[in-house]
Amino acid sequence: MTGEPLEDGRISAPSALRNRDAILAVLRLQLPTAGRVLEIASGTGEHVAYFAAALPGLRFQPSDPDPSRRASIDAWTKGVENVELVMDLDVTQPWPELNVDAVICINMIHIAPWLAAEALMAGAAHALVPGGRLVLYGPFKQDGVHTAPGNAAFDADLRKRNPNWGVRCLTEVSGLAARFGFTLPKVAPMPANNLSLTFHLGT
Repeated sequence: MTGEPLEDGRISAPSALRNRDAILAVLRLQLPTAGRVLEIASGTGEHVAYFAAALPGLRFQPSDPDPSRRASIDAWTKGVENVELVMDLDVTQPWPELNVDAVICINMIHIAPWLAAEALMAGAAHALVPGGRLVLYGPFKQDGVHTAPGNAAFDADLRKRNPNWGVRCLTEVSGLAARFGFTLPKVAPMPANNLSLTFHLGT
C-alpha cells in the first residue's frame, strides 16, 4: 500500500479512506463481538485504527515487516486502547505463538509471491482457535476471468513490476485454504471490483 507521509509520523493512503467502511461492514458481520484479531500486513495503520475504534469488544494486533510502516501504525493507533503495539511479522518467516479468534489481511496476496499466500494460510491455521475466521480483501479473478477491465489492467501492471505478483483466482485461493483446514469462503462483492472472502477454520 502506498501513501503520503504526514508531519506526525503517520502515512496516509487514499485507498484506506475509500474502502474502510465497506470492509468494516463485513467485519461487523463476520467477526465475533469479543476476542483477539491479528491483522497481517497492516500497512499505514489507518485500517486497524478505524476498525478498533468501531469494534471496541475486539482487541487488535497489527503487524507488518516494514519498519517505516510499523512506525506509521503505532502513530495511527496511539491512544486507541484496544490495539496492541505493532508486531514485526513477515508471513514467510516463522510466526510467534499466537492464539487469536480472527485473522484479517487486506490487499496483500496480489502484491506478493504466491509463497506469501501459502504462508498466510499455514500461519493463520496455526494461530487461529478452532472455528476462527480468516478474512481476505482485494481483487480476485472468478472462474479464471477478471471481474472488470480495470482489474485486468491492474493485474498486467503488477506482473510487469514483478512476475511473481498478480491478481489471484478465487478458486485457487479457496483450494489453498482448504489444504489448511478452512471451509469454502463466504464471498461478498465490494466497491471498486474487489471481493471479501471469509473462511472458517475447521467448521
